[in-house]
Amino acid sequence: MSKPSLLRRILSGIWGAITRIRLALSNIVFLLMLAFIYFFYIGGAQEPLPEKAALLVNMAGVVVDQKSPVDPLQALLSEPSPANHEVLLRDAIDAIEMAAEDPTITVLVMELEGLVYAGLSKTQELAAALEVFRASGKPIIARGDYYTQGQYLLASYADEIITHPMGGVALEGFASYRNYFREALDKVSVSMHVFRAGENKSAVEPFLRDDMSPQEKALTERWLSLMWQQYVDIVQVRRGLPEGAVDGFIDNYVAHLQAQGGDMAKASLDAGLVDKLMTRSESNEYLIEIVGASNDDGLYEAVVFERYLSRKRPLSLSEPEGDRVAVITAAGNILPGEQPPGTIGGDTLARMIRDTAEEEGVQAIVLRIDSGGGSMFASEVIREQVRYARDSGIPLVVSMGSVAASGGYYIAADADEIWATPATITGSIGVYAAFPTFEKLLKRVGISTDGVGTNVMAGSLRADRELSPEVKAVIDSSVDYAYSTFLQVVAGGRDLTVEQVQPLAEGRVWASADALEVGLVDKLGSLEDAIASAAELAGISDYEVDYVEMPLSPREMLMKQLAKRVGGIGLLRDAPLSGALARWLAPVQQAAEELSILQDPRDLYLRCLDCGVAP
Repeated sequence: MSKPSLLRRILSGIWGAITRIRLALSNIVFLLMLAFIYFFYIGGAQEPLPEKAALLVNMAGVVVDQKSPVDPLQALLSEPSPANHEVLLRDAIDAIEMAAEDPTITVLVMELEGLVYAGLSKTQELAAALEVFRASGKPIIARGDYYTQGQYLLASYADEIITHPMGGVALEGFASYRNYFREALDKVSVSMHVFRAGENKSAVEPFLRDDMSPQEKALTERWLSLMWQQYVDIVQVRRGLPEGAVDGFIDNYVAHLQAQGGDMAKASLDAGLVDKLMTRSESNEYLIEIVGASNDDGLYEAVVFERYLSRKRPLSLSEPEGDRVAVITAAGNILPGEQPPGTIGGDTLARMIRDTAEEEGVQAIVLRIDSGGGSMFASEVIREQVRYARDSGIPLVVSMGSVAASGGYYIAADADEIWATPATITGSIGVYAAFPTFEKLLKRVGISTDGVGTNVMAGSLRADRELSPEVKAVIDSSVDYAYSTFLQVVAGGRDLTVEQVQPLAEGRVWASADALEVGLVDKLGSLEDAIASAAELAGISDYEVDYVEMPLSPREMLMKQLAKRVGGIGLLRDAPLSGALARWLAPVQQAAEELSILQDPRDLYLRCLDCGVAP
């Protein structure tokens, strides 16, 4: 091979130098940008906390067990909105419990206009922290212009609920409605091929029917009714209302509203759902009196719970010492490979479990699951490491959040103990495969598909060809095998026979109370209860709780801190509108998310679609 000419070598050297200079300048610009963000938005000495203030619990967005990553530049430049903001459940709980022992915090105020979704399960865990605060003798007050059903559940734990004279409380009950596409698919000549194991695997019903099957209606009504009864009982006990008061208010809402001349706020007050009707100015003056302090703007003195927590729980870079119970969070859809927080990556979570089990000082592991499932392959990769931890002699306890169903249950089945909250949705033990072909649609517009292949299976999975009997048989066999595997996993993990698991499976969704009765879970309780049980199984009483996160590079740690600090700037400005839009657009967003998780290498899914409507 001939040697490059002198001129070419010179030009190549010049081009390499230019490239290095360009990269260096890019890095300098990036560092300057970070410096700008820090000094103008974050830097400087932090203002001291007030000597007397309310703890303001103004959760905006969605309450989650694990936050998704946020780009700090996007958070800085984009319009802030609760619709895309997340609040870490543990942060809210820790702030409330710390404030209970803080003499400078005189009252807790909940302002929940920006709260998009917390759910019954997470609200109950927040309620435990609120009870700790109440036990300190300090009052809890909810203040809001208007309360949605989800917001009101959390507000009901307050000692006093204030709403605006033009506001009120909107209650409607729980429901599960979905779109069904069979007729639409026929009209557009799309062939939807569905393969399932488990008669109640309702995830595929929308492709096969135009309505919900009677069997599915009965099962869905069962778990919805159990969840709704919990909601009703909480509100009636907290508000001191007689039995049947909440359902009576909803079922006779028109009469209640007409009796008050159409005034929703007065109807809510008359029904005992709220205590006071006050304008914003009036409620502010009222809170100044209770808090005992006001700020320079004439507003009641308050410190937002996230700021309070950042001051009381500073960032620690040191490794915990001594015996530890490690808490690993698995939240989101289960996908193959490496995935960021807020999604469960099969490889990511498997490695975290294995590394944690091998870490010195870790005596027990609690796996916190909040997932409706996803890829079967990724679920199996995770389950293997759950077994590895147990076989290593490390007790592993599962704490189920709002949802731990289908693939979420698959990765939980082999745990030493399974804890669920009283409002967890679980089960959905079934398998399905579904995908469309478009040969009929193409034929309608005059497009045909033809050719040759070397074998019977060659070219058989093209979307423009009808599925051959051989392909259908292969998929049927694969789904049946996957379902049989699922049953064996549950049977082995729960110390049951496959015959005992069979009636509990079939894709059926279980409320946690029923799941406890039939043996799918061991106990009902919070994450804290599961941690205490894991420590007991490990035989330790003096331990630290270590919340394990994916290892981050120094750059990722910096970006995370920037995103955390920048992401909340001005967040509540557009809260009411953004929250409403988020609720209206939720079905569209959910459909898009369901399509995005179809990444299993064999197209086999352990997924509970009904769990997406978990109250």
